Amino acid sequence: MDPSMPTLREAIAYWFKLGLISFGGPAGQIAIMHRDLVEKKKWISESHFLHALNFCMLLPGPEAQQLATYLGWRLHGWKGGLAAGVLFVLPSALILFALSWLYMAGGDLPFLKAIFYGLLPAVIAVILSAVMRIGGKTLRSGSLWGIAALSFIGIYFFNISFIIIVFGAAIFGLLGHRFFPKQFPASKGHDSAHDESEEGFLKLPPSQKATWARSLIIALVCVPLWSLPILALGVWLGWQSTPVAQGMFFSKAALVTFGGAYAVLPYVAQQAVENYQWLSHPQMMSGLALAETTPGPLIIVLQFVGFVGGWQNPGDLSPLVAASLGAIITTWVTFVPCFLFVFLGAPHVEGLRDLPRIGAALTAITAAVVGVILNLGVKFSEAALGVHENHFDYFVAATAIAAFLAMWRFKIPFPAILGACAVLGLASMWIE
Repeated sequence: MDPSMPTLREAIAYWFKLGLISFGGPAGQIAIMHRDLVEKKKWISESHFLHALNFCMLLPGPEAQQLATYLGWRLHGWKGGLAAGVLFVLPSALILFALSWLYMAGGDLPFLKAIFYGLLPAVIAVILSAVMRIGGKTLRSGSLWGIAALSFIGIYFFNISFIIIVFGAAIFGLLGHRFFPKQFPASKGHDSAHDESEEGFLKLPPSQKATWARSLIIALVCVPLWSLPILALGVWLGWQSTPVAQGMFFSKAALVTFGGAYAVLPYVAQQAVENYQWLSHPQMMSGLALAETTPGPLIIVLQFVGFVGGWQNPGDLSPLVAASLGAIITTWVTFVPCFLFVFLGAPHVEGLRDLPRIGAALTAITAAVVGVILNLGVKFSEAALGVHENHFDYFVAATAIAAFLAMWRFKIPFPAILGACAVLGLASMWIE
């Protein structure tokens, strides 16, 4: 029996819960959405989820937040997309705002650090689970396994751009399907009037069609929402003020943040620390640590940069007011463009699902994405385990193994695993 269509209220409740538990950066967040929406709720089919993920990973900006926006749009139109995208970010923005204030005010948070420390193993477990599940359903031939392996090797060892990897995989898929169709099959759902991969999943209504009128309306709404707050700050505080400079800089950054947060952070750190001198290198690293241990997209670290920059360059304002303005404008111009990109592109991407000739390229891209997710998971795990610091963390390793077994073998719900790991993190503080 197929699941029934969730109401908008039910979907909003889920997106809010996701915003509270989406730890682990993009790999962990994508893994949680896959587990919840595909495997448990069955609101989105496997092929549809991967199709949406392929598109969002090509966009500038945080791919996990954009994926949530896309899926929310597909379920409930623009209201669902707006709710999913906002609620994915809002909890982390509020938490990081409070942590930023405590950081600048000299607060010490050992108990909070212990809780976040305990959550690291749960994130490692959910990423490993996602790689195994998505890879098991996607890599259906030796050639696709090869693409996934080359994708991981290229991005992990040689730092090849994700954009190059995706386009390379698409070309492999197109040419490979022509000459070796069994090795490069079209993705499930193509080349057949009846999509067996959709069976057992929610039957979604037809998506909105892409039209020039629709695109114009979206642009006329989103572009002013993006730019008018910067203009208002310029009129109020002057065009040389720190909040205006932050709004302008992070607007430009929003257009070039391909490859996720880790790809753009070196550029942001260089400009914010060395050029604008909004904060120091140690402060930048502290902000990254806070963002790593809060739910939501890792790119939310930019809010910390805006907060500290405003606090230390308040002009005629009080430090807290200037910091608040810096945090708000930075968060605003970082995420508003995400809605513009997704709402403009989603109908076009939905149409591609009906073109059989695109199927093989999408299958190859999905195989490459498996390697990319594995790369993100490995990098996160290395940082959590202290691999590059000559200090291997046996607590994180042992707890991650236990969490994975609990989730994979005994099917324990992920929120319960998160809670147990948080308690273990607190216990580790007292043991030390």
